[in-house]
Amino acid sequence: MAEIIPFKGILYNPEKVDASSTMAPPYDIVTPEFKEELYKRDPHNIIRIDFGKDGDDDNEHENRYTRAAGYLTGWLEEGVLIHDPEPSFYCYEIRYEINGQAKKTRGFLGGVKIEELGSGKVHPHEMTYSKPKSDRLNILRYCSANTSPIFSLYSSREKLASSILEDIVKEPPFIEAKNGDGFSHRLWRISDSTSIETIKKEMADKDVFIADGHHRYETALAFKKEMEEKGLGKTGDEPFNYVLMFLSNMEDEGLTLLPTHRIVEIDSDIKIKEAINKYFDIRKISSEGMSEEQAREQMFEAMHNNAHSFGMFLTNTGSYYTLSFNGSNIEAGLPECLKGLDVTVLHKFMFERLLKIDHYEYEMDPGIAVERAKKG
Repeated sequence: MAEIIPFKGILYNPEKVDASSTMAPPYDIVTPEFKEELYKRDPHNIIRIDFGKDGDDDNEHENRYTRAAGYLTGWLEEGVLIHDPEPSFYCYEIRYEINGQAKKTRGFLGGVKIEELGSGKVHPHEMTYSKPKSDRLNILRYCSANTSPIFSLYSSREKLASSILEDIVKEPPFIEAKNGDGFSHRLWRISDSTSIETIKKEMADKDVFIADGHHRYETALAFKKEMEEKGLGKTGDEPFNYVLMFLSNMEDEGLTLLPTHRIVEIDSDIKIKEAINKYFDIRKISSEGMSEEQAREQMFEAMHNNAHSFGMFLTNTGSYYTLSFNGSNIEAGLPECLKGLDVTVLHKFMFERLLKIDHYEYEMDPGIAVERAKKG
């Protein structure tokens, strides 16, 4: 069963800070430039805890992890952060626009009992890498807190939790914020016992699918094992047995899945084509007389016609391409549930096996991704 519990959240105090200036996106899409901007935006921005800057003189006793712990403790003492007195679930809603259409994603934050991935009710969809896990583990070791929730999905046609959320959003939120992209974020407490028990009961037999946050989950699992090795896991109810998740019902309207673009550096476009030509059909987008944005849109349109189809922009040629995987020789030894995923084809097969790439950066906006690639 998926055991999901309410918890005593640590929240920004709306009487002390402006929530809009203290929020930050997940650490793995924060560029060095954007990190600087977040640092300047507010001295209490969560980036200082979740993904702080390294210092030239950092050492074992003074580094970004010790500073993160110091910020967390200090902000609690200052009242910038407040610790809720009673366990709650938290309704979280994001409102945004895509192509002029209003959208929303809604779910709730709760503590999910940690188990080995794929062995029970919690399921992954991608592979993980050692460097990000080491970083996330250090945050847990020093702060003893989940500083960023895992984004997960579940399916419930009964929509019991969804109905509770639908009612509570009619009330004024405890926290409301807007980020630079125009997204609106709102948070409500769910602390009444009836709602809490209804949510727990509905979720008891549900499978949970991690959409984003695999490194954070595996880190929480590693931290749990560390605590058990120290003899601290006596009852199974200790906080380190649970991990913070945002859970959204796939049966609800409004969930939007968008691509995240990768920026990679490689010797030449010839090397790329030679490495992948045997396994991918490469087609150059004819962009004569088009603006760059029009060429990019044509690439996206062409990608929709094939499974395992990817778009590519090469700075050497200034051209867009589609890459269609022919389905052969996918990585052996992977679980069957992972072999058919685009992210597996891209990362495990193209990046690791064919191109020998182990470093890449993320960007949500395709135009910005292209400009960053051009700048190197």
